[in-house]
Amino acid sequence: MPSSTLSTKPTSALSAPDAALTAVAPGAATIDRIAHVKLSSIVLPLANPISDAKVLTGRQKPMTEVVFLFAEIHTDGGHEGIGFSYSKRAGGPAQFAHAKEIAPVLIGEDPSDIGKIWTKLQWAGASVGRSGVATQAIAAIDIALWDLKAKRAGLPMAKLLGSHRDSVKTYNTSGGFLHTPIEQVIENATRSLAEGIGGIKLKVGQPDWRLDIARVTAVREHLGDDVPLMIDANQQWDRPTAQRMGRIFEEFDLVWIEEPLDAYDAEGHAQLARSLDTSIATGEMLASVGEHVQLIEAGSVDIIQPDAPRIGGFTQFLELATLAKHNHLQLAPHFAMEIHLHLAAAYPLEAWVEHFDWLDPLFNEHLEIRDGRMHVSNRPGLGFTLSDQAHAWTVATAEFHR
Repeated sequence: MPSSTLSTKPTSALSAPDAALTAVAPGAATIDRIAHVKLSSIVLPLANPISDAKVLTGRQKPMTEVVFLFAEIHTDGGHEGIGFSYSKRAGGPAQFAHAKEIAPVLIGEDPSDIGKIWTKLQWAGASVGRSGVATQAIAAIDIALWDLKAKRAGLPMAKLLGSHRDSVKTYNTSGGFLHTPIEQVIENATRSLAEGIGGIKLKVGQPDWRLDIARVTAVREHLGDDVPLMIDANQQWDRPTAQRMGRIFEEFDLVWIEEPLDAYDAEGHAQLARSLDTSIATGEMLASVGEHVQLIEAGSVDIIQPDAPRIGGFTQFLELATLAKHNHLQLAPHFAMEIHLHLAAAYPLEAWVEHFDWLDPLFNEHLEIRDGRMHVSNRPGLGFTLSDQAHAWTVATAEFHR
């Protein structure tokens, strides 16, 4: 039976087993077995409290930290993979707790059977449903399995998936939040472009809509007409306001207007998409493929923004990407650029990846950005390892092994 140990302090990384691949009969399909799983809850503090429109409208408090669920998987054959999910403001402990409950079913499974394992994990926690915390806990494990598969093949993840390009257009979000004075926003945008980032996204959706217009006007005038510019209302407009603001912002030649309405208002988003020339983007807050299907079937989006850690990992994201391509949608995955770079590079249509520097302290490696694009490295798998700082920020671990 699998056994587990729990700790509230970081534990040293497990060294890869020296054992050869598990012996199997000639012609047998199984090539390896999962021998050890380590889960870690890591709390990343933010340098400054972060505010978007949800804070200014009183619906949320400023964000001060991001809680990550990391999964590290080791096999009898000496292979390993790492993946993560995350939560903002709430849900991190729940993800960790759910992952602890379902992770024992991994032990002894062939890590190549990723689809089979995803279903097995889903059924292990079936009583809490097929979205939200349940899929987010599975996501960290699923991503680790894909990372392991790519490392075993000696390929960057994008190459394993079948990349269409070796770099992806990138835009910065972290410099344009509403707690930041407009002078600093402009300075941040200038610095981002100088560092090789290709576009700038600004937060809008304040109670006083005039402030939104003033901020976007100031940035557009500073950057000029040629720099790609996006805005994000974080679901804070009602339908009439979104329609009015959408018309006003038409003159700014925006790449897209993001989350103008409640994330689940498929009909409202569809009305906007039909009535405005500016593209409508949404999807980041949805927590399953099925919820995205409703948006697609309603014609609610021009640019779909799934988040792999939120919808269940690579396995679910690839299912959604196939549907999105069939419907000729552009792709701009949300957050977690270390994961989404690979998925965007493998999407048939040119995509965007969101640049956030918040996660940099967690990893020993960093992504290369130049000429407005984020470049896939030649490192196998996702191409990152946890830093000493990440281990220092670890608040709980759980391990499962034979």
